[in-house]
Amino acid sequence: MTVRFKFLSVAILAGLAGLQVQAQGLRLAPGAGAAAITNEPATADFIVAVVNSEPITNTEVRREIQRVLQQMTAQQRPLPDSQRLASEMLERLINQKIQLQLARDTGIRVEDSVIDQTEQSIAVQNQLDMASLHRRVEADGMTVSQFRAQLRDQILLQRLREREVEPRVRVSDLDIDAYLLAQQNPQDLSQLQINLAQVLIVVPETASVEQVQALQQQARKVLERARAGEDFAALVREFSDPAGKTSGGELGLRTADRYPSLFVETTRQLAPGEVADLVRSPAGFHILKVVEKANAGLPAMAVTQSHARHILLRPSAQLSENQARERLLDFKKRLLAKQTDFAALAREFSQDGSAGQGGDLGWARPGMFVPEFEDVMNRLAPGEVSEPLLSRFGMHLIQLLERRQVSLSQAEQRELVRALLREKKLDETLRTWAQEQRGRAYVELRQPPL
Repeated sequence: MTVRFKFLSVAILAGLAGLQVQAQGLRLAPGAGAAAITNEPATADFIVAVVNSEPITNTEVRREIQRVLQQMTAQQRPLPDSQRLASEMLERLINQKIQLQLARDTGIRVEDSVIDQTEQSIAVQNQLDMASLHRRVEADGMTVSQFRAQLRDQILLQRLREREVEPRVRVSDLDIDAYLLAQQNPQDLSQLQINLAQVLIVVPETASVEQVQALQQQARKVLERARAGEDFAALVREFSDPAGKTSGGELGLRTADRYPSLFVETTRQLAPGEVADLVRSPAGFHILKVVEKANAGLPAMAVTQSHARHILLRPSAQLSENQARERLLDFKKRLLAKQTDFAALAREFSQDGSAGQGGDLGWARPGMFVPEFEDVMNRLAPGEVSEPLLSRFGMHLIQLLERRQVSLSQAEQRELVRALLREKKLDETLRTWAQEQRGRAYVELRQPPL
């Protein structure tokens, strides 16, 4: 089996204490959450709500509140009002309880082997063995059995939503066409990002009519030279107001609503590289060039491909994980000393299907490798060799050969839009479905959580 494999991220684990989800997989949160939980003054436990005869306790709500506060603090986000947060966490637990009951009542089950595999995936993605993962869990104030129970609940919820919600979501070609059309001419300026460069011919407030006409004539000549293809930064240095000369006149990539409306309207129909008609403002005459233009609502029109090779050693009864790591460290040392060749080492020692090609994995787009492999590869510079890393396949040594930007075909762009719209519709459908289940359940609110 080669390392090339489309990983289905276990994003359902976003709600677990001490864990956070990143773009390409799970990472244990740095630092311990246990202190924040255990140092809090003890509060007597009591029932705050009953959901179809099952209770929710004050302790459960407090644990959920503490988890959210830890995440917000780590992300340096402002903390919400405590009473509102308690109410929101109680409502979240009520909805979760309702959905878990529905999952069990309709026969959805999660086997122990699935929990084992999920634990292993979390450990691998965080470069931990199972014992280290369990120590981190316990440091965050949970027992291993509580951790596994939360994993089971989250997988139950995911399976329920896959069965009940996902079949309701459809994205048609007409949906994609309508979205693309709307994004080509966005009415919401916060969705349009532009970077403009300008030559500013300043007009003093006390300038006479003759002086203004002379400056306008000068500005028109600069405009003609810019449209003729002269280096815009050179024109900035020669003619512009001194404040903009150090940056080549560039005003920076920002959303259109952060530019003067006069600039936006003048450049709205222009493509990158084009120069607008002369603009007059109270400051003077502006020659504007569109440096960059992007739409925040559209997926990227190009992707970065990576060309890498690797050596894979699979731990076994004859080769421990530490021994595999040490062997790869020795390989790297020999490579840096130019005593051997990466391809030769891969052919001789790698246990991956790519060994015959010297470990060469070819050109790969984002998402083609498992996250723990791709995360490390993405941080390498061309020619650089990684430290040994552990994936679900074994221990790797990676060398990045080169990177390139590749434009997406129209069909690929449409598939990205389809995925974007599907996620949006899925979120909306999930909220509606959750409200439906909430309306059907018996919920008794008792004493508010403390």
